[in-house]
Amino acid sequence: MAGSTGVLIPPKGYLERLRAICDKHGILLIFDEVITGFGRLGSPFAATHFGVIPDLMTAAKGITNGCVPMGAVFAKSAIHDVFMTGPEHAIEFPHGYTYSAHPLACAASLATLDTYADEGLLTRAAKMAPAFEHAVHSLDESPHVIDVRNIGLVGAVELSPIAGQPGKRGFDVMVECFQRGVLVRFTGDIIALSPPLIVEESHIDQAISTLADVLKQTA
Repeated sequence: MAGSTGVLIPPKGYLERLRAICDKHGILLIFDEVITGFGRLGSPFAATHFGVIPDLMTAAKGITNGCVPMGAVFAKSAIHDVFMTGPEHAIEFPHGYTYSAHPLACAASLATLDTYADEGLLTRAAKMAPAFEHAVHSLDESPHVIDVRNIGLVGAVELSPIAGQPGKRGFDVMVECFQRGVLVRFTGDIIALSPPLIVEESHIDQAISTLADVLKQTA
């Protein structure tokens, strides 16, 4: 699911076809799970949600709850083993990152992973998704709305652009929602919604009703 481009959901069979093409031609399939990882779609990762396993998978944000910067790369054993079978006197994978294994980030990650496990947050989005979907699609007939998309606990409300001012309507809606106590993201004229994994139905109702009121008053 492409989040930053406006919550674009892959057509049925698309990822499976990518996997097959990569396998046929020996191409590595890489999933960027910075947005979709750690429960956003109702499964631990998009790979598990769609049932398509990549060769490499990148992650960040959710690995520490976003409180401390940290990133990670997961690799299939076949790729990992290539780097681990060199000469005994050589470093397996010579590289250097200034902040690798930073103690604070590692502590935040371990605590976050414990919280995910203790509170069942990696799959909680699946439970909340029906209420979120119903609420988001209640905006289908709102002024300026040309499309509504959702998957798990992420949604997009695409707005018709103002002639000659692309992105202006999305920006205005974002600002007005913020002034009313609801933080949404805009990417061009698309309003993106990604409530926290601990969200309750009352929070969803508040956010969507606020957005609906703002759309009614938006020129």
